[in-house]
Amino acid sequence: MAARPTLIIGNRNYSSWSLRPWLFMQSSGIDFVTEMVPLQTERFAERVGALSPTHKVPLLLDGAIKVWDSLAICECVREQYKVADAWPRQPEARAVARSVVAEMHSGFAALRNAMPMNLRRTPQALPAVADDVHQDIARIIALWQDCRERFGAEGEGLFGRFGIADAFFAPVAMRFHSYAVALEGSAQAYADYLRNLPAMREWRDAANAEVERIDKYETSVAHA
Repeated sequence: MAARPTLIIGNRNYSSWSLRPWLFMQSSGIDFVTEMVPLQTERFAERVGALSPTHKVPLLLDGAIKVWDSLAICECVREQYKVADAWPRQPEARAVARSVVAEMHSGFAALRNAMPMNLRRTPQALPAVADDVHQDIARIIALWQDCRERFGAEGEGLFGRFGIADAFFAPVAMRFHSYAVALEGSAQAYADYLRNLPAMREWRDAANAEVERIDKYETSVAHA
């Protein structure tokens, strides 16, 4: 019997990059092992530094295969485990899905920096939001609304059935909740869908049980 693949992740509370492939794999029914290594610790430097050429998480170990990027992990899992709904089946929808995932993967730096993922944060708006953050938020909302309207008829995901695109925008939905970003209509419905996925609830419960704290992600944070 072949060994199960291992996904090495950082703290569930903070690591949005780790969340994406984990959520995709868990929601796709992949049988895998999760190894959480706390960020910014000596153990992280030793364990991840010895395995990953980038010294970062997430990292997938699957037999002789080693993959160290969140999107590459999703693509390898899709291929290796024949995940049918990873991408939309219709060519136009699939092209748009790949485009928006790439946009999320490489963009929205202002939003990421101003609103780091912190699932234990009591929902609270920031006292001030810079223009570039507002622009990122507006772009994401417009993207969600457009994809849902054009391609979402077959389910509650961005392109109907849950896929890689949904896994990539899940951390954004969590950020919007944590920082009390105002949503409405289809954007609010989509954010609620992501937050209430069974796998997302499982991840959130584990994040709430963590005890590690990283101060730079806790600025202006109020805890319950």
